[in-house]
Amino acid sequence: MRARVPKGAGNNAQNMNQMIRQAQKMQDQITELQDDIEARDFTATAGGGAVELVMTGKKTIKTLNIKKEVVDPEDVEMLQDLIISAVNEAVAQIEQTTEDEMSKITGGVSLPGLF
Repeated sequence: MRARVPKGAGNNAQNMNQMIRQAQKMQDQITELQDDIEARDFTATAGGGAVELVMTGKKTIKTLNIKKEVVDPEDVEMLQDLIISAVNEAVAQIEQTTEDEMSKITGGVSLPGLF
């Protein structure tokens, strides 16, 4: 008795190799994008520019500028809120940029653990 091989079944190894190459290419693109984003600077402001900070893509604060007129010893809480707001805005920018640019590589498919 002869076993019959379905038509086109002989290409499975070739298809698998092609999928592996595509996955490797995507991984290389993702790594390159992550390195690129980590090298970028993101600027955020709060209080109409009273507080401005620059954060790297690694989420490290690079600079923090506070206008003198918002430094009020009687209202430290307001200054704290402005700083927190600027930090949160910068982090949100980084995360949104990462998500937007990563979806261009992955075709909108979410890959857990990458970002």
